[in-house]
Amino acid sequence: MSAQFPDRRWGPQTGLLRRTASSFAATTLGSTVIRKLTPLDRRLLERTAGKYTVLGPIGAPVILLTTTGRKSGQPRTTPLLYVHDGDVLYVIGSNFGQATHPAWTGNLLAAPEATVTIAGQRIAVTAARVEDPAKQAEVFARFEETTQAYTAYKDRTDRDLRIFALRRA
Repeated sequence: MSAQFPDRRWGPQTGLLRRTASSFAATTLGSTVIRKLTPLDRRLLERTAGKYTVLGPIGAPVILLTTTGRKSGQPRTTPLLYVHDGDVLYVIGSNFGQATHPAWTGNLLAAPEATVTIAGQRIAVTAARVEDPAKQAEVFARFEETTQAYTAYKDRTDRDLRIFALRRA
């Protein structure tokens, strides 16, 4: 068994602020606002080595995922919500329910070696797409527990949302 990933969140896991933010994130306007905050969130996460996020006050579990661009060969870093499962982190390519897959998912399919920054640590990982439909449903349900926005994202698009398991390399 691999070493467990740290799990660091700041802010409350329950409460009015979290419920309100989750409801807002599920709206089209909320998705747009969060997309616009992504560059700021990336900078904050990079400066704090994954300890703090713009979404922190609501207790959102966020990592920085750095992949290798499949076309450019350059590092590409994206802040993502994750589901923590001991020695596995799950990430999902919701892309806020847009019609296209987010670029980072294609990068992982082309080169599964990546890095996550979480709780002050940079950890090399290997990604594997979750293919089993039962496992996909189980992991997706955990994302829905994190925020109801994932239900809205899934309903907005006809594509399958790619789910990846990240394990220490």
